[in-house]
Amino acid sequence: MNPYNVVQDFEKRMAYFVNSPFAVAVDSCTNALFLCLHYLKAKKVILPSRTYISVPCAAIHVGAEVEFEDYTWEGSYQLKPYPIYDSACKLARNMYDSGTFQCVSFSANKILNIGKGGMIFTDNIEAVKWFKRARYEGREEIPLMEQEVFDMAGWNMYMTPEQASRGLVLSAYLKDCEIRSPEYPDLSKKFKIK
Repeated sequence: MNPYNVVQDFEKRMAYFVNSPFAVAVDSCTNALFLCLHYLKAKKVILPSRTYISVPCAAIHVGAEVEFEDYTWEGSYQLKPYPIYDSACKLARNMYDSGTFQCVSFSANKILNIGKGGMIFTDNIEAVKWFKRARYEGREEIPLMEQEVFDMAGWNMYMTPEQASRGLVLSAYLKDCEIRSPEYPDLSKKFKIK
């Protein structure tokens, strides 16, 4: 038995819950956003001035310029101008919007608290194929010894079977919609990283 099958089961369960054709589990929402920005070759990202510090850092790590806008958001916001949404503070039945990359968080203080983890919801099958390899050192979803060629340098961003198992159990208790409204500092006045 392959213990990573539970990760696929968790992806299917969450895709069904949010009504997304596909879901890709990763080790954090920040890395989900990073992979989406990298896949879309982001050059400049506009973020709300009040967001979590890791979001502009992810944009910078893909080589994008970061700009802040002062506006209020609740639960989810767009990484403008890209169809990427940071939904770390929202998890709702049927929340997926077609044509987007919606990223959620499963960290300890989030709605589905499995300790650590994140997920990308999308309807883009080509992106899914790339995300699945990128999250796992560029490897295919086959046993290491069976892979004949390594032609992609990915990252170590996969979700562990332990986290996915916890997610499967706790997802049975999800409410139809939950939104959190954390109080983030205004990064436009504090963020000096270029």
